[in-house]
Amino acid sequence: MKRLPAEHLPNPLQVHPRVISGGLPEGDAAFRELVDLGVKTIISVDGMAPDVQAARRFGLRYVHLPHGYDGIPATRVKELAKAVHELEGPIYIHCHHGKHRSPAAASVACVTAGLLPPENAVSVLHLAGTDPTYRGLYQAARQAQALPDAELEALEVAFREIQAVPPMADAMVELSMVHEHLKLIESSGWTTPPQHPDLEPAHTTRMLRELITELLRSQHVANEPADFRQMLLSSEQIAQQLESELTKWHKDTSRRQPPPQLSALAGRLAQECKACHARYRDTPRQERP
Repeated sequence: MKRLPAEHLPNPLQVHPRVISGGLPEGDAAFRELVDLGVKTIISVDGMAPDVQAARRFGLRYVHLPHGYDGIPATRVKELAKAVHELEGPIYIHCHHGKHRSPAAASVACVTAGLLPPENAVSVLHLAGTDPTYRGLYQAARQAQALPDAELEALEVAFREIQAVPPMADAMVELSMVHEHLKLIESSGWTTPPQHPDLEPAHTTRMLRELITELLRSQHVANEPADFRQMLLSSEQIAQQLESELTKWHKDTSRRQPPPQLSALAGRLAQECKACHARYRDTPRQERP
């Protein structure tokens, strides 16, 4: 078990000779690096739809087996184990950043498939730097046990390139991506980041606010606890303030430096997201309100 040197893949870890854990491969350079590592199959445990077309260009197979931060359901554990047991390897298992969900998935898959001793399961998460607050992921690693080969071979799984995810999860994936873009804009002094000329600051903040507003209108959110809805409403109000302040600053040609309230509002928004994640995303499912 070791870290791998890489220029274009986030946080790659060699969990087993057949299994590498890491972050999202973005762009041709990342997929080429996978090929150089000998990878034949990519498994995404992220909610976002995989870039199947890019993988195909490099002769790689994509399999989508998403799970959340709150743990890995028993059925998904078996599917992951069957995948590392039977699909052509080496196999690259990834989430978005390669620090939380993918090392947990690689750990439970390897233990359940008999490729890794159960006592080494949590070590994978430690090596990846998985946040201890993701207790469901650590719990999945601690509880992983090997299944007999015959049971894995008898398990019927239809491995798909893209799996449908629940509407709420899909919306949260999109919201998370736009929030990541906002962070890039903030780090560029609230202007378009040089590495992302497509990100227009006012448009990005507007998208963020609109995504939250649409979520609040949906029936999925209406069925959630009142505390969840209140957190989302608070995030919407902060996003509206951020959009307003950013638009006002961009129109004021006399001010070259961004006003401090932009980063203050972004910080408040990040704290709201963190508090909501801690209560509703990262907590093991059986402990949720």
